[in-house]
Amino acid sequence: QVQLVESGGGLVQAGGSLRLSCAASGSRFRINAMGWYRQAPGKQRELVARISSGGSTFHSDSVKGRFTISRDSAKNTLYLQMNSLKPEDTAVYYCAADPGRFLPSLSLIDYWGQGTQVTVSS
Repeated sequence: QVQLVESGGGLVQAGGSLRLSCAASGSRFRINAMGWYRQAPGKQRELVARISSGGSTFHSDSVKGRFTISRDSAKNTLYLQMNSLKPEDTAVYYCAADPGRFLPSLSLIDYWGQGTQVTVSS
């Protein structure tokens, strides 16, 4: 069993920064690829960034250059550093994890956190 617990969300003004954390617990053998998704009201959940078991990263075009995904394997923790935040970044951010080397498509991901709210005011 794997549990993912996000933290670090909150209210910030446009242009500000936040760092999200996702603490993973349970079987380490089930936590390889990880990533961050977000879902705004009335919209579908979308990929923000992902990191493979080997450390390669991908950031969506909407956050490239502003957000950075990273992980501390020793602490079994995933991070998302978010800079230059915009009102359109407002959403619930979810941590995801999967036993595979790479994060699969949304419907195939094995583990999800409960989400943390990020609100960016203009």
